Amino acid sequence: MTATILKLLLIAIGLFLIYKLIFSGKKGLTIFEMHFKEGRMTQHKGKIPERFEKACRQLAKTEKLTCTIRAEKSGDVRLHISANVGDNLQQQIRNQFPFEYYDQKTIDNSRQAG
Repeated sequence: MTATILKLLLIAIGLFLIYKLIFSGKKGLTIFEMHFKEGRMTQHKGKIPERFEKACRQLAKTEKLTCTIRAEKSGDVRLHISANVGDNLQQQIRNQFPFEYYDQKTIDNSRQAG
């Protein structure tokens, strides 16, 4: 009886580890998400930098974009843009994004000799 319980416990732990390896670590923390449909923002979540939001709305309006723009933080910040947006427009959106706003600031607390 004890051997059966031990085998079931080991199988359960093995299945749990397989599940974690397959489904964990794919996404980081979502900072914000914007959904555009035919040039209009239909939905948004999170704190979007004001200047970036205005630039995206203007670009989406002029190009009649239908896409999703999402920023995720896993170590550094990554900007994900729907695949149906052309490379030229993706680059314009990335140029507007304030990556420096999310960079971690390093503070030097050492004393300066002098």
